[in-house]
Amino acid sequence: MSTNTKIRAIITGVTGMVGEGVLHECLQHPRVEAVLVINRKPCGVVHPKLKEIIHPDFFDLTAIEGQLSSYNACYFCLGVSSIGMKEPEYYKLTYTLTLNVAQTLSKLNPEMTFCYVSGGGTDSTEKGRSMWARVKGKTENDLMKLPFKQVFAFRPGYMHPTKGLKNTLSSYKYMSWMYPFFRAVFPQLVSTLAELGLAMINVTLYGYEKQVLEVKDIVAVSKLREL
Repeated sequence: MSTNTKIRAIITGVTGMVGEGVLHECLQHPRVEAVLVINRKPCGVVHPKLKEIIHPDFFDLTAIEGQLSSYNACYFCLGVSSIGMKEPEYYKLTYTLTLNVAQTLSKLNPEMTFCYVSGGGTDSTEKGRSMWARVKGKTENDLMKLPFKQVFAFRPGYMHPTKGLKNTLSSYKYMSWMYPFFRAVFPQLVSTLAELGLAMINVTLYGYEKQVLEVKDIVAVSKLREL
């Protein structure tokens, strides 16, 4: 993007920890001029840059398609845990839902950069023993076939939460005091939630040589600044 281009981003999943953190970075960033969040329930955030659409069915966006044009980024942070799920249900809520939203957005916004929050250990071969990793791998692979300007898959590990946000998972609250130790000993597995948000913004602005970003890539890209 040129140095004066502004980001107009659609964000999903902002009522969860990751989406809330990404939204927080976008609302603070000078190159982000507008944010549209699509939620099943209100996120409770009010900001001059922010518009919210409440929509219950991510498998059918027909009713809101007219409001989804003229955006140049999507930060897709919506996701579910595979714990306790059979593969068909997890596949529907992970692969089918994500691809439905992405196909709609690629049709409306071909100049869009699409950023997908995947996970560390995702299986790009789609053939491994781990069910969730296969499904995430297929989701990544098929997103990258869509006619977007750019598609990136982010594979975070432990993400240190952003102070003051309300959707931090309770387990993270108990572990956060260990963050300096984790960061020093396992730097390839640990980032902050703020670094994830900044990395998404930066790949939109500057691109990146890899489509799949592991933790070390997320941290590196989050530090990019205009020359």
